[in-house]
Amino acid sequence: MCGVSGLCPRLSGGAVMRGGACGVRALAPVLLPRWFCGAGARLARPHGSLRFSSSDSASVALPAHARVVICGGGVVGTSVAYHLAKLGWTEIVLLEQGRLGAGTTRFCAGIVSVAKPLSIESKMADYSIALYERLEEETGVKTGFVRTGSLCLAQNQDRLLSLKRLASRLKVLGVSCNVIKPRDVARLHPLVNMHDLVGALHLPGDSVVSPPEVTRALAVAAAAHGVQMYEHTSVNHVVVQKGHVTAVETDRGSIECEYFVNCAGQWAYELGQSGEVKVSVPLHGCEHFYLLTKPLSEPTRNDSPVVIDMDGRIYARAWHGGILSGGFEKNPKPIFTEGRNQLEIQNMQEDWDHFEPMLSALLRRMPGLEACEIQQLVNCPESFTPDMRCLMGETPGVSGYFVLAGMNSSGLSFAGGAGRYLAEWITYGYPSASVWPLDIKRFGNLQSSRTFLRHRVMEVMPLLYELKVPRWDFQTGRQLRTSPLYDRLDTQGARWMEKHGFERAKYFVPAGKDLLALDQSKTFYKPDWFDIVGAEVKCCKEAVCVIDMSSFTKFELTSAGDQALQLLQRLCANDLDVPVGHIVHTGMLNHRGGYENDCSVVRLSKNSFFIISPTDQQVHCWSWIKKHMPSDPQLHLEDVSWKYTALNLIGPRAMDVLSELSYVSMTPEHFPSLFCKEMSVGYANGIRVMSMTHTGEPGFMLYIPIEYALHVYNEVMSVGQKYGIRNAGYYALRSLRIEKFFAFWGQDLDSFTTPLECGREFRVKFDKDTDFLGRDALLRQRLQGVSRRFVMLVLEDHDTELDVWPWWGEPIYRSGELVGVTTSSAYSYTLQRHVCLGFLSPVNADGSPAAVTADFINRGDYELDLAGQRFPAKAKLYPFSSLFTQQKRRKDDMELSNFQSK
Repeated sequence: MCGVSGLCPRLSGGAVMRGGACGVRALAPVLLPRWFCGAGARLARPHGSLRFSSSDSASVALPAHARVVICGGGVVGTSVAYHLAKLGWTEIVLLEQGRLGAGTTRFCAGIVSVAKPLSIESKMADYSIALYERLEEETGVKTGFVRTGSLCLAQNQDRLLSLKRLASRLKVLGVSCNVIKPRDVARLHPLVNMHDLVGALHLPGDSVVSPPEVTRALAVAAAAHGVQMYEHTSVNHVVVQKGHVTAVETDRGSIECEYFVNCAGQWAYELGQSGEVKVSVPLHGCEHFYLLTKPLSEPTRNDSPVVIDMDGRIYARAWHGGILSGGFEKNPKPIFTEGRNQLEIQNMQEDWDHFEPMLSALLRRMPGLEACEIQQLVNCPESFTPDMRCLMGETPGVSGYFVLAGMNSSGLSFAGGAGRYLAEWITYGYPSASVWPLDIKRFGNLQSSRTFLRHRVMEVMPLLYELKVPRWDFQTGRQLRTSPLYDRLDTQGARWMEKHGFERAKYFVPAGKDLLALDQSKTFYKPDWFDIVGAEVKCCKEAVCVIDMSSFTKFELTSAGDQALQLLQRLCANDLDVPVGHIVHTGMLNHRGGYENDCSVVRLSKNSFFIISPTDQQVHCWSWIKKHMPSDPQLHLEDVSWKYTALNLIGPRAMDVLSELSYVSMTPEHFPSLFCKEMSVGYANGIRVMSMTHTGEPGFMLYIPIEYALHVYNEVMSVGQKYGIRNAGYYALRSLRIEKFFAFWGQDLDSFTTPLECGREFRVKFDKDTDFLGRDALLRQRLQGVSRRFVMLVLEDHDTELDVWPWWGEPIYRSGELVGVTTSSAYSYTLQRHVCLGFLSPVNADGSPAAVTADFINRGDYELDLAGQRFPAKAKLYPFSSLFTQQKRRKDDMELSNFQSK
């Protein structure tokens, strides 16, 4: 008997454990230790608050002023306070509505693992492990740190392949890991049943800690550097004046401040919505279950490896001689949709019926647990975001308001690294690594609907352990933003993907194809859509295709005088003082010379400009421009993304189609490259026609007022029939742009990449009159030479039919030495080989960056690591232009019926 209510359920196969029947009471799995003085600080508890201070006081009021106010006293909030203090900040106040560490942190399973889907997440977790290990020496507070290692199990070959890809990526980061055989799993963890396994990934550096003690250690260290912490103090709202944080209103008074950090965890969404100026923090809570057993007859060693069985949807670790095991079920239970507010998160109601599938999976994986006694089934809340990535950074629209929340059940793994990056962001204006995949500005207000969030997190939580092959798509929260052509394209076989809430066609399935089988095709190898996309690419090169690119971000910048031009000259590296009608491709750079935006700018009139940016740049680009705009009533920025449908007419016959529809010659002599005219197309007036395609192929972009979109599309398709026109999707666009060596922001370019590193120096006008942002950094880099370079790699000796495909993130080796990573890849139907784009970043023997010259690139022997297998590749600084110039417009001998029938 376990002594809990007199009865104890046993882990017997197939049994359904019910709290009511078994009488197991819900007790807190880990009691938060009583706080006491440490690292030279003494503790004051005035009015129920907690403050690390230099002297005791019977009554201590909140300070009237602080530089930074942090809301949330869990492991995330204390990490931010710790790292800010380490960077020399003073006047930091941390507020916690309950007790420090008594929120979600209290219920963390204590696992810290680098096995994460993104490299930046693995880097954060790796830093967290190192931080937690040294905290005990730094503070004298025992954190329960044990370097146990972990075992990520694979029950099938696809899972093993995904683990091999992960191992390749982790080795780039310097993380020790090995793909091992099932018998090695049994040797490392005798409780694990290995008979249905095909392999595993062993991560010897992974660890376990006591989350409350880590929180306490961070708080003690922060307090030793002057951080003031107050418990039982609730933030009512943040005061914002003229777009800047000015104060924080609490239930105990107001604190004036310059910066506010929302680390409120479950309540971050409600806190963002509490003020007059709303801040979108898109996250939602779900119930999360895990089991605690009493010590086994042969107690588990505290250094036993953590077991992560994603195919079984469970994890397990040693816990006080027994086992702690939880998981991510297929049918999660969202909570707090109505915004329920409670000071401290308590263990919620047990649900043995709900936990039964995970219990069965645990018994299959560890049959020896059948006779052990259960101590408790824990039900606690976890917050999840719409894309399974945490929320980090300064919010758009409110200067000085930062967020770090939405940890997707990885709060302990991320807290150390994320706290460090956010502290750097607040201090320097940017973190020391590219964190765009986590930047809160990747979302807008459209993702803040509670209904959307509730439905999306029900999909997100199971996805944490799902096998995610390249180019998978979310299924919930769809058709939120659509082009006026959506229904028309859908009836013609469009298969859809989502970007920033916008539906975009991947490809078009010809009539007669098995649509269901195609939708369910998931593989790391040659996909079933290969021939479909190939036909679309062929049509783009030999006839004419239409791609709906309405999701692009579109702004109009206007002014009464030359203010618009002056602003763009300051923000853009290229020269925008061009004749009316000209199009300029340019980057908007930061002070380091890195890309904050990569855009095309059209000069519509003397004082009016049309700015076209990537889809997911809508919030980020808007925020960047507004941040640098002077307060001038005669200068106006408008988001017109919703006003225009964008059609990309690609191919040598595009000029014939448009000529017939406009009765205007569209030849290069009459319509030069990178030029824009307002024209009539069919019956519609005011169509902005631009001679560019974003692929390097001949053609035109048509920006159409939405009320004319369907008419223009129908006219284009009707007239285009005689020229072999067909619809195409973004997969064809990707293949075309990659074989032409076109880099895209967010995939290849980021805020740490400069034009000199990616071969775009020709788009930088150092001699223009205006001193643009990043100019000084680029001049220094040009003088010193670049230490990383964007290259094209063409795979050789690679069997497209049988070998695993490159997708992105593959390590690049030069003469046997690791020198870089790919950022994007596609199959080139022209070269009939895979083409990868990526950066070479070699280092010298002492670890310092090495210079990357053309000679260095051309003389190396290259290989790409595809899931642990290396394939030779040829590196190039320029695309295979000779192959493209040899292609001719086979205007006379083209069999148009072939295109019309596909």
